[in-house]
Amino acid sequence: MKFSIQSLYTWYRDVLRNPKYRWWVILGTLVYLVSPIDIVPDFLPVVGQIDDVFLLTLLVSEVSGLVIEGWKARKGDLGTETPNTTEGSTSTANTVDVDAVSVK
Repeated sequence: MKFSIQSLYTWYRDVLRNPKYRWWVILGTLVYLVSPIDIVPDFLPVVGQIDDVFLLTLLVSEVSGLVIEGWKARKGDLGTETPNTTEGSTSTANTVDVDAVSVK
């Protein structure tokens, strides 16, 4: 089994996006950030804070993405008309969000 930062990030993102485990991951991340037990101890200057900053950045970016997606989904569920439809037209404009993944 090959370990990489990308695989760790993918695992974290996937678990965070699972509604069953989302709050556990958020709580676990926050406990890790305030805990004196770290992968790299915080008493080491600069190096000790790198894992905390990385994890906090990852948590904030993923949670903000989930909040924005939820907000867009609720806004779309309100039944608002799309700007591309005109009166008398029966066509509806649909938007599809796609996650791009680079292939090596």
